[in-house]
Amino acid sequence: MTLRVGSDVQEAVAEGSAVVALETSVIGQGLPSPRNLECVDRMGGAIRSAGALPAWIGVLDGSVTVGLTDEELSRFAVPGAATKVARRDLPAAVAAGTLGATTVSATIWAAARAGIPVGATGGIGGVHPGEDPDVSADLLELARTPGLLVCSGPKSIIDPAATAEKLEELGVAIVGYGVDRLPFFLATEAPVDLEHRVDTAEGAAALLRASLDLATRSTLVVCNPVPPSMAMDAGEVAAAAHEAEARADRAGALGKALTPFLLAALAEFTDGRSLEANLALLEDNARVAAEIALAAER
Repeated sequence: MTLRVGSDVQEAVAEGSAVVALETSVIGQGLPSPRNLECVDRMGGAIRSAGALPAWIGVLDGSVTVGLTDEELSRFAVPGAATKVARRDLPAAVAAGTLGATTVSATIWAAARAGIPVGATGGIGGVHPGEDPDVSADLLELARTPGLLVCSGPKSIIDPAATAEKLEELGVAIVGYGVDRLPFFLATEAPVDLEHRVDTAEGAAALLRASLDLATRSTLVVCNPVPPSMAMDAGEVAAAAHEAEARADRAGALGKALTPFLLAALAEFTDGRSLEANLALLEDNARVAAEIALAAER
């Protein structure tokens, strides 16, 4: 079975109950051990406390698995154990029996096929700075997969304006959650105005229902800013990101290795504060996604 859905997730989807899809790349590559297991507890706990069911997604023993158990998730948390898997990599990972930690693109693809329209992550990938920028596969998948993804905007290592422009070009709606400017991962906002805004989970759920009814076939990117108590100064984040990019250039980090490399460097240059902010926003985004999934039930 190349797509396996856990029995609890299968039952919840069949009953129309609220489920939130979650990526495993944040565990396998995005966060260091043991903070990655803390992330599992915090995101899963936030979703369950709201009354929804978390559905972690990854490639395991030859199957794309939707609804990993805690024991299965622990395999992804071992440093270096899991390969980073985007949607394009799924056939190769399944055929080889690879332990594959799914990125946003692979996660929303699998979630849609399992009947789960709502997902949560930290920050999305996008257009990296530079003359010949690396562009995340997340963006194209967001343009062709129906659903709703809660995030805190583009990661702080990304060019926010170029990313927003690319999403507009691809027909992906960016929606501020209680804000009129694009959240920027660790920082509260980037200087990018948003055309669309909702202020409640019910408002976001109404957008999701309309999008699915209209068959727009793209993901609504709902941007929830980092909790104010954990937000970092935008100038400080930009300076640290610039240092991280310079280190990546010297190290020759490219492709799939680039984002994990930059995030690790960013944590170092901010004395770990970026890691704490990342964990806080991941937990809060999981909570918001659960509330939207619950509102979409009604």
